[in-house]
Amino acid sequence: MKIVGVGCGPDLLTSQADEVIRSATLIVGSERAISLVEKNIPVGCDVRIIEDYKALRSLPDEAVLLSTGDPMLSGLGYLPGEVIPGISSVQLGAARLHTPLTNLLVLTAHGRGHDEAMRTTYDEVKRGRSLCLITDPSFEIKNLAKILHPFPEYRMVICQDIGYPDEKIFEGTVNSPPNATSGMYILFLLPPA
Repeated sequence: MKIVGVGCGPDLLTSQADEVIRSATLIVGSERAISLVEKNIPVGCDVRIIEDYKALRSLPDEAVLLSTGDPMLSGLGYLPGEVIPGISSVQLGAARLHTPLTNLLVLTAHGRGHDEAMRTTYDEVKRGRSLCLITDPSFEIKNLAKILHPFPEYRMVICQDIGYPDEKIFEGTVNSPPNATSGMYILFLLPPA
């Protein structure tokens, strides 16, 4: 099996990923992942939407499993098989904000415990770290801002729909947090400039 990162938005597919997809006979992925590479899928390829994530380990060797963004960043890269990296929302957001990845701690609160992510974020902000939180639609930025109140000037930057034509970047501080207008975003926390 090959686990292929399809990028975090349209037209962010690497050449290697494109080549693997174009030669596939069986492609499995989420609706979003499939829609991102629809034009690259060969005619006659068997395309299946993931219905049971537990069953992914039993896919046949010839399967190409699509993972949005990069499989190794809160994706499907934990599964056995060859991993073809993709362009993640974190990479793209860091590029948009001119924030070096070497100085960035990445945490995920996507489909996981938000309270734990908020506690870890507090500990790291207290140390003066730059962070990126991979969130989900139910993550409450205002609740995080309340927890981070001892650091009022810490920057909070939302990258919403990053990689899509309608991407937006909203900047604020812990004292005046930004608001996302949709549920698909990542959140950067950066020390005051």
